[in-house]
Amino acid sequence: MPLSHPRRSALSEQVIAALRQQITSGEWPVGARIPTEPELVEQLGVARNTVREAVRALAHNGLLDIRQGSGTYVVATSELAGVMHRRFADADPRHIAELRSTLESAAAKLAAERRTERDLKQLDALLVRREEAWEARDKEAFVTADATFHLAVVSASHNDVMTAMYADLGEVLRDWLRDDVGEEMTPETHLDHSGLVDAIRAGDAETAAAQAASYPFQCRPGLFSAAED
Repeated sequence: MPLSHPRRSALSEQVIAALRQQITSGEWPVGARIPTEPELVEQLGVARNTVREAVRALAHNGLLDIRQGSGTYVVATSELAGVMHRRFADADPRHIAELRSTLESAAAKLAAERRTERDLKQLDALLVRREEAWEARDKEAFVTADATFHLAVVSASHNDVMTAMYADLGEVLRDWLRDDVGEEMTPETHLDHSGLVDAIRAGDAETAAAQAASYPFQCRPGLFSAAED
């Protein structure tokens, strides 16, 4: 739907808002390539320079990544997520594991106390999707399924602040998971998460917390044991 044509700065802000809406709504998910510049010009009914300015602004804010010769890709769903991705992209793996362990353990404990039947159905479905992606040896599908599963556990805590914070860390955690899985997807890198779902279903807060806390360190036991020596 073409946009109106007020003063240039206001029009640029409208285009930025329109593109951001496509990202935050999930229409353009993380990892997706957005439409080309000519396509956006046609869709929005604005000049090429206005589209270019908007895309550059969202790239500067960390939502988009402009890759010469390839296109422009979504890398975060909010400005804060983009900042976190840039800030922690090269963080010590152990520090990421400790952060995951702390957040996910607290969330799993609350999830065991507060989960609804809808939460449990979603966790069951995501667990199946995760296993199917693993069996298919589809690395990117598995990383997405695993990250979505863990976010669903945090969401089942019904703590909106915790959930929003974890979601903003999403791409940082996906990068970390990609490294965990490795290129070969060997059995040693696969972790069964059914015990966590069982504990949440049973309302066993302590077991759920312990399960969630342990997963990040089981992914790279050699690295973490070496770090502790």
